[in-house]
Amino acid sequence: MHPILRNILAVVVGFIVGSIINMGIINLNMSMLPLPKGLDILSGDGMKLLPLKYFIGPFLAHAVGTLVGAYTTARIAASHHQKLSFFMGGLFLAGGIAAANMIPAPTWFVVLDLVAAYIPMAWLGGKLANRN
Repeated sequence: MHPILRNILAVVVGFIVGSIINMGIINLNMSMLPLPKGLDILSGDGMKLLPLKYFIGPFLAHAVGTLVGAYTTARIAASHHQKLSFFMGGLFLAGGIAAANMIPAPTWFVVLDLVAAYIPMAWLGGKLANRN
């Protein structure tokens, strides 16, 4: 397979795998820790009333989804492994920014999520993939 096509395939597969992991963790978290009855998460006040335990699952979903997506991309890619891992992190970061604009989460969570869950995990995923 041509290296460019393989790199494109790596990004597509990495994004799909990372997204599946992300949504799997979100769904698992929601089943284990359902939101309180009557809480509207789309209202700014609703999210600010939630205790810390409700933010651990989404953060892990974003971080682990990005890590696995970046790792998968770097493992499949023909070249530019670390660059493509960062590209994957950028894709997930764009999704995180979009979600932060749609869901009124507390500022501390948005900052933590955008700073720690995407680019650092993309870097780590690329490094782990290149060790093997």
